Amino acid sequence: MDRSIDSVADTAKPVAKDMSHHYSDLAKARKPSSMKMFYKFFAIPGIANFAGGLPNAKFFPFDTLEAQSAHPHRWRPTPNYPGVDAAAETSSDNSPTAASHVVVPHAADTADLDKKIDLTTALQYGQASGYPPLFSYIRQFTRECLHPNVPYEGGPDVALTVGSTDGFSKVLELFVNTWVEGKNDIRERPGMLAEVFIYPSILNQAHPRGIQVCPVEMDDEGMAPYGPGGLEDVLANWDDAKGKRPHLLYTVSMGHNPTSGILSLQRRRELYEICSKYDVIIVEDEPYWYLQFPSAAIKEAQARNKPIPEYKAANTLPNKSGYPFLDSLVPSFLNIDVDGRVIRLDTFSKTVAPGCRLGWVTSTPAICERIVRISESGTQQPSGFVQSIIAENIMGPQPEAAAAFASRSRRDQATFTGWKTEGWVRWLAGLRGEYERRMNSMCSLLEEHAYQLKQSTPVRDADSDWGVITKTKLYEFEWPRGGMFLWVKVHFEEHPLFQAAGSQGNVIDGPALSTALMTFLTHKPYLVLVSPGMMFSTSPQIAVERGWAYFRLCFAAETDEKNSACSTQFGQGVQKFWRIKKVAELEALLEEAGALEANEIEELTNLGWMGC
Repeated sequence: MDRSIDSVADTAKPVAKDMSHHYSDLAKARKPSSMKMFYKFFAIPGIANFAGGLPNAKFFPFDTLEAQSAHPHRWRPTPNYPGVDAAAETSSDNSPTAASHVVVPHAADTADLDKKIDLTTALQYGQASGYPPLFSYIRQFTRECLHPNVPYEGGPDVALTVGSTDGFSKVLELFVNTWVEGKNDIRERPGMLAEVFIYPSILNQAHPRGIQVCPVEMDDEGMAPYGPGGLEDVLANWDDAKGKRPHLLYTVSMGHNPTSGILSLQRRRELYEICSKYDVIIVEDEPYWYLQFPSAAIKEAQARNKPIPEYKAANTLPNKSGYPFLDSLVPSFLNIDVDGRVIRLDTFSKTVAPGCRLGWVTSTPAICERIVRISESGTQQPSGFVQSIIAENIMGPQPEAAAAFASRSRRDQATFTGWKTEGWVRWLAGLRGEYERRMNSMCSLLEEHAYQLKQSTPVRDADSDWGVITKTKLYEFEWPRGGMFLWVKVHFEEHPLFQAAGSQGNVIDGPALSTALMTFLTHKPYLVLVSPGMMFSTSPQIAVERGWAYFRLCFAAETDEKNSACSTQFGQGVQKFWRIKKVAELEALLEEAGALEANEIEELTNLGWMGC
């Protein structure tokens, strides 16, 4: 939707604040591409382009780009409001599985670049903001469907990226000056706020730039605004002697990786108020935004014989998209961004495929323009192959492009179709349904092995009719409210061989037990690989103090059958591990793992590939 036709009410909105005082020196020095001035001339009908160094599209070795595309109804959704009207949510769903034949032609006979989906334009040099048809669609979908309540004048803009990792890299280049220890003044060291547990690839991007990542406490929802170690506490008591007070905050607020929490709208307001007070940019990385699980709280209560929680609407903002699935989800920070200080990262990695390497940034037009400048001299635009096939599949055939298929076979003409927005939203709802069922299955199976029951044998004959049963909690977890992960806290302190650090003799402390269990689970018959909590710890100190007590389990990657079987095997493996009575057995496991010393924990956090 073009800003020129925004509602009249938009004129009453505040103007987004200027955030250029946070720009890095490199970002301030960047100038717009000298070639951008030519783009407006390219659209003139019949113009001969002698200006650009473009190869001739006739010599592209592809006549069409074709794919069998899944039907948007392939996967069955779960209710948006469990227990409220569940039957109405799914009763009309037949979940067909037929595929559609999607074709991107070599050339489409239209001058409108926003509707021109063909290989002639997609495979040519293009604008860094993205392939025009896909850029146009994503911009409209973002403004009208995902974030219809953005409160600043004019609304947000978008810029396409090569996935969220690329998007965050460009955000860092925009807002952070590289700092080198021993070379630069410590008082100039940049800082970034993040939860105490974090996606490790973010650390891999931040540390080489000299960024001091500052941990903020969190609870089941996510980042804590107040209290000891909360956001307000960290910023209000900042010591300038250890670096600049952070002006950047990174968070995965929907289905947090690794803890799976979801920030409520109220919590977002509290965090935003603090960021506004201290002039902090919020970078909201949301690959799992569509994977919010409304059934989790209910299923968890049922599994643990607790009262069913009262239903509360997640989205109470006035403007809706018109799509019940999208309107049921917790809104993004963008919808309360009065100042224009929120940058949201989106990706097709979890909704289409990671190999697409395609995503987008949503923020104020000024910030998006700067992101585009960075792309112009780096990645330029994402792959034309990827952009064109996704555009054709999601947008559906444009009338002008469809005309190019008049000479094709009847079969291709009959099946040439696309999802359009309704189909795209239905696809997202179906994906949520599949992952939500997987999550519920894993949690149900893990509940069965969370406790170990042990019956003691009476010592005296007089007590022969009596037995004492002890119940030991081996691990605990919250049923994920979103995302792809289960964050399990293992009670290693209850293990028979646990010894706190500082004890005499052979010490099997928490970190050692955690490493031993992780290794033990990879043995037959369990054969389960889990991610250790230490690798998600924002600092080595957090890893040593508490990260070792956690494991992250992903319920997304494996087949349904293996997901269920290995969930049971994980529980059985923990039960068996608690029956190990000889220190020598644990030492053998530690030797096999190459036991982690304190100075090796930081290296463990660099296993970024396990954090995706």
